[in-house]
Amino acid sequence: MKPDFQRDLIPRDDALHLIGALNAMKDKLHDAAQQWELLDENGHVPAAPSCTALLQHASDAQNLSRDVLRLTADFARSPHRTTRTGSTVLKHLATAATMSSHAAPHFTESAECALALSQSTNPTDRHYLTNRMVIDYASARAFLRRTSESLRDAAKELDEHLGFQRFLSTLTRRESPPPLPPPRPGGLHR
Repeated sequence: MKPDFQRDLIPRDDALHLIGALNAMKDKLHDAAQQWELLDENGHVPAAPSCTALLQHASDAQNLSRDVLRLTADFARSPHRTTRTGSTVLKHLATAATMSSHAAPHFTESAECALALSQSTNPTDRHYLTNRMVIDYASARAFLRRTSESLRDAAKELDEHLGFQRFLSTLTRRESPPPLPPPRPGGLHR
């Protein structure tokens, strides 16, 4: 009994569309993780970190997370989620959704520390708040990077699936029966 590979394939156009969406989202998250900075150009914490800028990063991270979650939910509703490749893609997307949901709270925590830092005069408290702010901010950026990596892995899985489809199509062309020879002139004699 031959396995039915056709049933387990994600249509090429659907896979290409999803790869495009995954790559676009991956790039947004990667860019955010690279561009959003807390430290100055010398690698030092600014004397008065902007709580407003940190809250804006939290808001933007929340929007990115919503987009990742929407992409994940859309794929989870598709019939492709039940294929072998689709199941793996969904696992990567679920990881991305989880990772992205952790970024915004860490940006918010860093904003809260920046606000407390601006109101504190105790050197010990300031040192603690500064360290906590830097750690929360670094954690938030790490969650954005991990989200981007999970989306990259999902796109890679789909790309490999398309490669498998190309391989199958070359096999099926070779395995098809040879065409019947053309009839001889004169037809059959009885």
